Amino acid sequence: MFPFKTLLSAVGLLLFADLATADENNKKLFTPLLESGQTIIGEPIAYPTGTPKITGAIVFLAPGKETGWHIHSVPLFAYVLQGELTVDYGEKGVKVYKAGDAFLEVMNWPLNGVNKETVPALILAVFMGAEGIPPLLPVPAPARKPQ
Repeated sequence: MFPFKTLLSAVGLLLFADLATADENNKKLFTPLLESGQTIIGEPIAYPTGTPKITGAIVFLAPGKETGWHIHSVPLFAYVLQGELTVDYGEKGVKVYKAGDAFLEVMNWPLNGVNKETVPALILAVFMGAEGIPPLLPVPAPARKPQ
């Protein structure tokens, strides 16, 4: 006769193995890219009021090209898919983002992105906005302080 304790142990091991496999499968299915409540310069994320409107886009920036100075009036999650992007935040400094980098872009702060590389930069951009609020607005370049 097969001992009951042995049967329970075997079932327990199978369940544990199943749970471990499920956990491993979840890790393969879900890899967090970013968890934050602040933009890249430390601003708290502030969602606009109104009817929510999420816009996802692929930003293509050819080598040597730039975005032009602009602001984002809504939260923006960005993920660099290919290439490299150098972003000038004026007096807040310059940051370089490479393929695989994820970040929450600044809000209501002027910035200009430049592709200084020899390959196109591709960025997944997800704007978390609201109806009637443009995700970005062109602005003049900020005045530079004399060095």
